[in-house]
Amino acid sequence: MFLALIRFYCTLFVRSFQPRESEIQIPDPDDPHSRRYTRRYRMKKGWVKNLWIGSSLLMICFPLLPVVLALGLLTSFLSFAILDETA
Repeated sequence: MFLALIRFYCTLFVRSFQPRESEIQIPDPDDPHSRRYTRRYRMKKGWVKNLWIGSSLLMICFPLLPVVLALGLLTSFLSFAILDETA
């Protein structure tokens, strides 16, 4: 058991020096989802993640049904608008 723990943490340590798997992948140019591999799209996903975290905190602060529903619908709309491929 002790050796397994040592091996696990050594593996984590070594992987910290290697690039992420998402950086290693080379997308196929014929892939219809090739836009999802770009740096711009990943930045947009980060914005959407932060938007959802912020709106979730507001939902926790104000746990009223109308507030939660309105904020959830607004956040969903903004998320789709941000990740829209035409923009």
